[in-house]
Amino acid sequence: MRPSTFSGRAAIALLALICLLAGATRAAARQSAPSGPDTADPPAAAAPQPDAAEPAAPQKQTVTVSVTSEPRPSMTIYGFAMLDIGHDFKQINPNWSDTMRVTKLPSFKNQFGEDNNTFAGVRQSRLGVKASTPTTLGELKTTFEFELFGTGVDEGQTTFRLRHAYGELGHFGAGQYWSPFMDPDVFPNSLEYWGPTGMVFFRNVQFRWMPIQGDKHLTIALERPGASGDQGIYNNRVELDGISARTPSPDISGAYKYSAGWGHARVGGMFRKIAWDDVLDDGLDLSGDAVGWGINLSSILKLSKASTIRLQYVFGEGIQNYMNDSPVDIGIVNRQQNVLRPFEGEPIPITGLVAYLDHSWNEHFSTSFGYSNQYNDNTDGQAPDSFKDGHYVSGNLLYYPVPGVMVGGELMWGKRVNFSDGFEADDVKAQFAFKYNFSWKLGG
Repeated sequence: MRPSTFSGRAAIALLALICLLAGATRAAARQSAPSGPDTADPPAAAAPQPDAAEPAAPQKQTVTVSVTSEPRPSMTIYGFAMLDIGHDFKQINPNWSDTMRVTKLPSFKNQFGEDNNTFAGVRQSRLGVKASTPTTLGELKTTFEFELFGTGVDEGQTTFRLRHAYGELGHFGAGQYWSPFMDPDVFPNSLEYWGPTGMVFFRNVQFRWMPIQGDKHLTIALERPGASGDQGIYNNRVELDGISARTPSPDISGAYKYSAGWGHARVGGMFRKIAWDDVLDDGLDLSGDAVGWGINLSSILKLSKASTIRLQYVFGEGIQNYMNDSPVDIGIVNRQQNVLRPFEGEPIPITGLVAYLDHSWNEHFSTSFGYSNQYNDNTDGQAPDSFKDGHYVSGNLLYYPVPGVMVGGELMWGKRVNFSDGFEADDVKAQFAFKYNFSWKLGG
């Protein structure tokens, strides 16, 4: 296939990342510039001279002992045991019965049987270890964290799944951690595991550079690439059996965050190259590539000590891999007028929205409620029942009888809209949870 051309928005995304890199270089130069001379301490005031008529009092020697505390290594073991139990009033893929993943709602009538299903499980339970080690280059921070929520080949299972395996020293970090493209603070204080459909949410293997840290924070990262494609209405075509995906370069992401007493504002950027090769010798050349890009705008607004608003808006093309609950990155486009290239792949445009309010009524009760949406601008070669539009609403009431213990209930609604066959499916889910936290620190 012919190489994809940049859209206007793709150029905006690339320009945003170039600006982030330029800002990082200028900031690093300012930080490395020599500082001015230190201001000398003012001289101590002269002691008053004793009266000449009286003998001078003997001077007392004062010895000051300085005691410094050297930083020591520390390790914290933390996590929680959690039970989820609830009821689906309609239907969803059984492997995802304890979530409200709108992409897993039925794509045709009664795909998963009849309505009404009760679920229970402990898959949200978590175990983690954080360590801090002083070094001559600063504090070395490491995190290993697991949960029991199986995905991929373990979909629907209760099994150990790696969340974080990450280390950080000074301005550099490496391992599996939150992608800089996402803002983890946007995730609301909800019970449902998967969360808002329109949120950027991805833990990825990466190497990151953080030239600016503190209230103003800049991060730039090289991330593990990965994407998926939809063969759509050509799914059974023999010509597509020879298509092999390829990742020619790492994904490049970056984010700038400004924090203050009112909360924070953050902008994230993503730029990626997706390629595929036609290895079948059949007279057709269906090889091609595409550019994926995205801009993620988010903010946390602290209305008071008790109330926080969480907002996010993301747009781009071919970034579905970084979304919380989204279909494929590349779709099929018809080119029937070209005999040698009857179809080709293009990145699918997407937008996502999150708006939530977290409120604490008092030290024992809290509430979180809000709305999320994602919209995919499907390509014309995708199947009629492909996922197009998703809606997500949730609200809860949580009770904390003592520190470390939470009991609560949540009501959710989700909706799926297909691409072009006119089918829609929604679900209502009630969920109750019991959560018991633990944390134990050694050293420090």
